[in-house]
Amino acid sequence: MQIGMVGLGRMGNNMVQRLLRNGQHCVVYDSHPEALQPLADLGAIACSSLEAFVASLAAPRAIWLMVPAAVVDKVLAELTPLLQDGDIVIDGGNSSYHDDIRRAAELTQQGIHYMDVGTSGGVAGLERGYCLMIGGEADTFKHLEPVFAALSPGADAVHATPDRALTTADQGYLHCGPHGAGHFVKMVHNGIEYGIMAAYAEGLNIMHNANIGMHERAADAETTPLRHPEHYQYDLDLPEITELWRRGSVIGSWLLDLTAKALQGNPSLDNYAGRVSDSGEGRWALSAAIDQGVPTPVLSAALFSRFESRGNADYANRVLSAMRKQFGGHVEKPEGGHIG
Repeated sequence: MQIGMVGLGRMGNNMVQRLLRNGQHCVVYDSHPEALQPLADLGAIACSSLEAFVASLAAPRAIWLMVPAAVVDKVLAELTPLLQDGDIVIDGGNSSYHDDIRRAAELTQQGIHYMDVGTSGGVAGLERGYCLMIGGEADTFKHLEPVFAALSPGADAVHATPDRALTTADQGYLHCGPHGAGHFVKMVHNGIEYGIMAAYAEGLNIMHNANIGMHERAADAETTPLRHPEHYQYDLDLPEITELWRRGSVIGSWLLDLTAKALQGNPSLDNYAGRVSDSGEGRWALSAAIDQGVPTPVLSAALFSRFESRGNADYANRVLSAMRKQFGGHVEKPEGGHIG
């Protein structure tokens, strides 16, 4: 099947490579021309303008957008005047499902089909395949199945769950429902991802500090004493522990695999500043939970922890120090924990 790809960054580039490997025909465009030639060398038709890109696709066209959520509407404004009745636009980025519902309504009025595809797999998707959560019309989903199957991991990626009839979910792609359903499922997926990542990070931090009883601590009115330093005398090898947990542990996962890889050679992770970004899905998941009245304390804590990591709690912390100074005369300790 022929598919057009707009956006050849970390994800789009690898997705095109996987599609080509699996017998699909790709036409590609990116606003950065240097991204085109490597894929042209692999057999893709590379186009230097959207006009040439659309002209290179046979009708009805299928065009996959793999661009940041913030620029999808801008790209659509340039692209849709070039399209015809019956063409298909797929948003594979991390858009809000609210935007999908709006865009689908707008494009339907122009005779253009719209699909939202939550795409998980990261930079490893080229080899591992991509988990695809798909929203839109059932007939359009069926038409695009060869593309979804080419991108997905395939049934051999994991052992099948016993006593169930096989579906496309066993291949790694699923039609989740009407417009917006794909990105709704991906939104929740990413909220869960935040929580799992936070749990690993917090647990590893406890072990990182398991030797606190071996170090001298301040002894003053502003410091809660460590009552049992003999309980914290462990210099734990975190790279070895994460390797251990990968094998037979209940908490084993691909995220743990990646964590173990990151810790190898640099257990202190001093090449990272610890400012953790969020691309929006965690916020949207909490908004949906609030609308539904569904409690999500773990996902909420994980999201707010990311905000804090970027210094967004600094002013609140200064307010706390100011209040302690006002009501109790408590002197704020300098960084490092010792009063000068």
